[in-house]
Amino acid sequence: MVIGQKEFDVWNEIYVMGILNITPDSFSDGGRYHDREAALRQAEKLVLEGADIIDVGGESTRPGCKPVGEEEELERVIPIIQLVHEHFDIPISVDTYKSGVARQAVEAGASMVNDIWGLKRDKDMARTIAKLGVCCCLMHNRQSPVSHHFMNAALEEMNETILLAKQAGIKDDKIVLDPGVGFGKTYEMNLEVIKNLSVFKRFGYPVLLGASRKSVIGLALNLPVDKREEGTLVTTAAAVFSGCSFVRVHDVAGNKRAVKMARAIMGAREFA
Repeated sequence: MVIGQKEFDVWNEIYVMGILNITPDSFSDGGRYHDREAALRQAEKLVLEGADIIDVGGESTRPGCKPVGEEEELERVIPIIQLVHEHFDIPISVDTYKSGVARQAVEAGASMVNDIWGLKRDKDMARTIAKLGVCCCLMHNRQSPVSHHFMNAALEEMNETILLAKQAGIKDDKIVLDPGVGFGKTYEMNLEVIKNLSVFKRFGYPVLLGASRKSVIGLALNLPVDKREEGTLVTTAAAVFSGCSFVRVHDVAGNKRAVKMARAIMGAREFA
């Protein structure tokens, strides 16, 4: 898979996507990188720590957050995408479900679209991504948790997203799937997703896990958002053991080490 100018060996390696939220209200880092200087410093930190991709988002998706209009989202993300693109040789992903934002973000330097609604919120998103020819990360999401047979429903809904992509002409080698930890799922469902990450590989696409500092970790450990890094590292190890290709995280350095350690364990000789 090629994202931007970089080749990603998605079937043999696992890559770290660093989060850069240009929002005043994100659950973990809202307001920290809202201005250009702070955002550039954080981007540099992510690059120096070894991020393989930087994911730039301009709208918080935590429960209860007020939706952001397209113009405001553009005002937030486009200058930062341009800035990161000018200063660093790293692929940039734009975290948006709006086709208009995706289009302008790619024109500004992004080479991947990260759609938390899996092409189902904006009817023009699939065609836009196909026309732009960029990679996309398509996440499973729903308005509210399903009441029964959760995993079967999630897989069926993910298949619907894949069909939308294929019907629009998005090429197979441009698609990454995200099971959507923390979106339209209960605490128990989120744990079930993390435990069964390998199931999502049955579609034949690389899988990304985005569980960094999320509520499932806070609930499991009874910890606030600023103390969930150890829990995040465990989910990253789970991603490695399950054969995921990407993890999307806030702390790049720590998670890079977790990936390296988990891969070392996986590479050890089995006892027969």
